Amino acid sequence: MTTTWNSAPNMEPAPNHLAWEHHLIVDLVEPGSRVLDLGCGEGDLLKALQIEKQVRAEGVELSQACIQACVAKGLFSVHHGDLDVGLAEYGDESMDYVILTNTIQVLHRPLLLIREMARVGKRCIITFPNFGHWPLRAQLFFRGRLPKSRRLPYEWYDTPNIRLLTIRDFRAFCREAGLRVLQEIALRSSDRSGRRVRLLPNLRADAAIFVIQDV
Repeated sequence: MTTTWNSAPNMEPAPNHLAWEHHLIVDLVEPGSRVLDLGCGEGDLLKALQIEKQVRAEGVELSQACIQACVAKGLFSVHHGDLDVGLAEYGDESMDYVILTNTIQVLHRPLLLIREMARVGKRCIITFPNFGHWPLRAQLFFRGRLPKSRRLPYEWYDTPNIRLLTIRDFRAFCREAGLRVLQEIALRSSDRSGRRVRLLPNLRADAAIFVIQDV
């Protein structure tokens, strides 16, 4: 699954420094959709969705510096918010997609937020690093220390990640929370083409993209 960036005249080019999985997320979103990006950072994904899919884009971000970066990109519907308190200001199914990229592992109340995402969005797209990736297992087994990788580069004492999960963990979570998995894409950071890891994904993939919805 790949994205061809639109080069039509008079259209602003999409950011070329997007995280590699962002290209796949753009492919998952239908044109003209209402999209809410939670923890949207500096707005690169939202901007790409706005350019490529002409979405009605909104974002929630905790960092004021990131919000200012979003505004500089022309993303004026990004506001300050704490994801751990939920999405009470949004109505049921008020969004076509609610997106949470590489943020679930830093939340204090992930169950609350994901339930809220499923209430607000007709579909939810969630990405996270897979702690079940075999090099991390090997580091823990042979070195007896907290594993590190390109996606999880921190020491135990300065990491923002407080919820380390695996692909199997998230599948089980969806079953227990009454959420339907519509699509699962397992990936490796070293594979820039965006091809899936189909064989033993919990062991061989270092990241995952899930598309889910309320049952």
